[in-house]
Amino acid sequence: MKIAQIAPPWVSLPPQAHGGTENVIYQLVEELVELGHEVTVFAPADAHTAAKQVSFIPKSLLTEGVPWQANLKAYYHLHKSLEYVAEHDFDVVHTHLSSSSDMYIFPLATMLTTPHVTTLHAYFPFDRTTDNWIGDADHYFMEWANHVSLVAISENARRRVSHTTGFVGTVHNGLRLDQYTPTAPSAGDYFVWLGHFTYENGAHLAIEAAKCAGVPLLLAGVKEQYNRDAMEYYRHLVKPSIDGVQIRTVRLASTRDRINLLRQARGLLHPIQWDEPFGMALIEAMATGCPVISLARGAAPELIDHGHSGFLAHNLHEMIAYIKHIDEIQREDVRDHAEQYFSSRIMAEKYLHIYTNEIAARNFSAREASHISTQPLHPINTHNMLSV
Repeated sequence: MKIAQIAPPWVSLPPQAHGGTENVIYQLVEELVELGHEVTVFAPADAHTAAKQVSFIPKSLLTEGVPWQANLKAYYHLHKSLEYVAEHDFDVVHTHLSSSSDMYIFPLATMLTTPHVTTLHAYFPFDRTTDNWIGDADHYFMEWANHVSLVAISENARRRVSHTTGFVGTVHNGLRLDQYTPTAPSAGDYFVWLGHFTYENGAHLAIEAAKCAGVPLLLAGVKEQYNRDAMEYYRHLVKPSIDGVQIRTVRLASTRDRINLLRQARGLLHPIQWDEPFGMALIEAMATGCPVISLARGAAPELIDHGHSGFLAHNLHEMIAYIKHIDEIQREDVRDHAEQYFSSRIMAEKYLHIYTNEIAARNFSAREASHISTQPLHPINTHNMLSV
């Protein structure tokens, strides 16, 4: 199958340390290539994949220091990519909706006759900025979005979208598990929190839980320098608690650093304060055998087998209590859970099924249109018509 994958242009492919959407796209592309498909990736020129690559801009935008609100280069990347697809022979094109600038996909895709699916990696509304301003432009884009086949990354994410009926499936994200070598049965003494330092991701609650349980915590987080509210949150609710002894920060320079950190952790704390569409940190931890403790919000109940691969807590008090029981979880069982449900092979096979269905649907529509257009016009029988 000849597959076009159009990646968002903001983060490198694969991401160096953080970039959930880009990590999923990279894992999917590598798996599709390994399965023998002809994959072309449209991404900035600093991407590195096993697929054929087409680039229209030299570097991922965040690497260049482009702020999220400055989306002219993002538009250019998407326009040129879809223009290329329209002019070449592909069986299917797969695009990805992750940030506000990706909404341009919907009107631009009207030029396509190629079967097309879009994965919804984030959440509506997309007409928003990093300082929490929210507009109403999403409504206008539904004129085109309702004609695009959407894929959700969790059933929870799918249920949250009420203004479109365009979903054609749900595919959980997956990982190339051979890269996530599990640990020996025992691990270090610390817990880990992963994510961007925003109130919604709950680093302050992970700190409180670790202090109450008397365990060390490593914060592997990203500061959102362009987000005023996020930086205020970090300065007031996170930074004062970092003592360099029980509560420490760690910088992850690569995906390998991230994996090694999780391999040696006793557990991952995930006290999210919003309905997260997926939760890549959860499956990355489980892939290394690291058990997870998450608040039971968003997609977390779909990802965690309570008591087997981790614990689902309904409040901070329960999370603190589960910390004391983390060693009851067998790390081999955690890894087995990841292998059973969250491998890139499983993810790729589900997407291939959706691609095949979309190609068949497009071919059927084309045949129907051809059949209708070639039917002879029957003469009108005027014998029984009444004159006026």
